[in-house]
Amino acid sequence: MEHVWMYLVLGAIIGVMSGLFGIGGGMFLTPILLLTGVSPVEAITISLFYTTGTSVSGMVGHIRLKNTRIRRSLIIGASGIAATQAAQPLVLWTEKKGFDDTVIPLFYLVLLLYFAYTMLKKGRVRSVSSNQSVVVRRPILALIVIGFLGGFVSSALGVGGGFIIVPLLITIFGESAKKAVGTSVVGVLMIVSAGFAGYALTTEFNLKLSVTLLLGGLAGAQAGVKAIRLFSSEEIKKMLGMLYIFTMFSVGFKLFEHNEAGLGVISLFVIIIFSRIGIRMFSGRKKKREETV
Repeated sequence: MEHVWMYLVLGAIIGVMSGLFGIGGGMFLTPILLLTGVSPVEAITISLFYTTGTSVSGMVGHIRLKNTRIRRSLIIGASGIAATQAAQPLVLWTEKKGFDDTVIPLFYLVLLLYFAYTMLKKGRVRSVSSNQSVVVRRPILALIVIGFLGGFVSSALGVGGGFIIVPLLITIFGESAKKAVGTSVVGVLMIVSAGFAGYALTTEFNLKLSVTLLLGGLAGAQAGVKAIRLFSSEEIKKMLGMLYIFTMFSVGFKLFEHNEAGLGVISLFVIIIFSRIGIRMFSGRKKKREETV
């Protein structure tokens, strides 16, 4: 396989996004693979493989930071697993009928638009402070529905489902963004593991490419988990909204066969996020030096 280092770096960059936002990484990887000419179903399979690995890495980091509500994660994950089995036949049917190049990106665009709106607006359910959660009691059914939606979308689009689970935990349960991310990662791991198992049995995919991306992603996910401490939950929520908007534009360019423009949009978002991380790290170190003087 050519350009091994390029795929390692790509995997690491997406891994940072995975650990920072609790989205598993597939939200980035699937559109990138689509933009580089990989078929939709193979892109979904590779993304689920990658997301399984990065979710393990991210889960360990978030549990250490005590960002995870295990009970909620398990309910979401169990419901999501059931949903993956419902979504896979639908995706394979669209591929057989030749609809996959249009239906899957359009479905993606609608979801991205909705969640961009929910993350950027000022909703009724808000955190007490940027890093605390409002205690909002909801029936278990709400968690089951969230998990089912996350699992269905995960299997249909090759994403972790976290980009649905995280905003719903914030808006419905009043979680801070950090708690929502940490809780999402465990549920996402359960969901993508089941989703990948289903696709791997029926779909041929590039295993060498998948493993190379994952090796980079494992290191990147841990860096992303550490980076989350540099920002408040409100900042993470706003960056999530930006993520949805940029990804929406990249998928839109793909629909109109402007692949280079789509890759450029995603690259711009990554540059913005990494710049913010670098600035925050530099200012933090500068502040520590001033305090020790």
